[in-house]
Amino acid sequence: MPISRSRYEPTEETHRTTNFEIFFDLVFVFALTRIVEFMAETPTAVTMVRGLILILLLWFSWSAYAWLGNEARADVGLVRTGTLAAMAALFVAALAIPDAWQQDRGPLPAALVLAVAYLAVRVLHISLYLYVSRSPQLTRTLRLSAIPLALAWIPFVVGALLGGTAQTALWAAAFLIDVGGGRVASGFSPWQLRSVSHFTERHRLVIIIAIGESLISIGLGAGAELVTWWVLLAALLGFVVTVCLWRLYFDRFAPAIEHVVATVPRARRGTIASDAFSLAHLPMIAGILYIALGVEQVLAVLMHEGSASRSPGLGLPGVVALYGGGALYLVGRALCLRLTAGRTALPPIAGAVALVLLIAPARLLPALSALALLVVALLVQCAVERRSGTLAAPPAVEPAR
Repeated sequence: MPISRSRYEPTEETHRTTNFEIFFDLVFVFALTRIVEFMAETPTAVTMVRGLILILLLWFSWSAYAWLGNEARADVGLVRTGTLAAMAALFVAALAIPDAWQQDRGPLPAALVLAVAYLAVRVLHISLYLYVSRSPQLTRTLRLSAIPLALAWIPFVVGALLGGTAQTALWAAAFLIDVGGGRVASGFSPWQLRSVSHFTERHRLVIIIAIGESLISIGLGAGAELVTWWVLLAALLGFVVTVCLWRLYFDRFAPAIEHVVATVPRARRGTIASDAFSLAHLPMIAGILYIALGVEQVLAVLMHEGSASRSPGLGLPGVVALYGGGALYLVGRALCLRLTAGRTALPPIAGAVALVLLIAPARLLPALSALALLVVALLVQCAVERRSGTLAAPPAVEPAR
């Protein structure tokens, strides 16, 4: 007997991303832009670490709903209603992010609002997933994953109440308990992947939306006060950076990893998807955000000085955001390929090492020159990978039945 659409609708192997899920992705990426705003207010090493904690929490929240949408259609019945509630909670969390470590701003404690909203997103996910689960193994995986989630709320809420360094440490601990415990649980009972096409498409879309939002962030920063030709040039260089990020993922890399996941035995697809997408795509998302932060810092320096020749250096946090973000992006791609195809791609690893080594000389350059050097490095990376053929899809094999 077919399952009523008023309850839920299981996905098929040919299922693709729905418009409703893209709507969810937009709310998620809005939250990511708020993290960039949070880090840009006072770009220090401590702020960047706190921003990373927020990125980790939001990314694994989004990833959880990507898995849910792979099990049952996200735009049908109770799953849609519950996901809308999760979107509302995620939107509230995004509003609270800029003041997450400020205990004396506004009538509401932003840190506590964010903590409660995040926990609501996670609890709704587990509840909806249990509701649509038709497999004893999946139900066992979800119940095991709920244990670290139940433990993580304690340091999360306590950290929100304490603030400062204690909040940073306790929120990092909450992340390790929740996500780390969940991954240990999945080792005992692996996740099940129903539709490769849906899962890979969700990740392609969130990458392109994140790149697009970073471009919007750069454009808004420049357009707010287009005071000199140097500011315009910096904005155009930021545009070239986003084009390079797009090409490095979508030109050959994305088709290659989707091909590999589609041709491995079905029993291994869930484990590979969990490692290569839920885990290895995180450095790429973080890299995009840090690069956007670095470009915004370049624009801020140029707007303040009004001249590229008189502008000071970008400062260590800004340089680390630019070049460290680029290195994270390349490392994520190499890790993803390793976890899918079992191959080590040397060009992205070499490129990541080169970007890290460029941090020292970039500190001595004016802000605009540091950004221009990053553009040159990424253009060279695109050319090298295009010529090497390292990321070309492997020969087709018969999918396992």
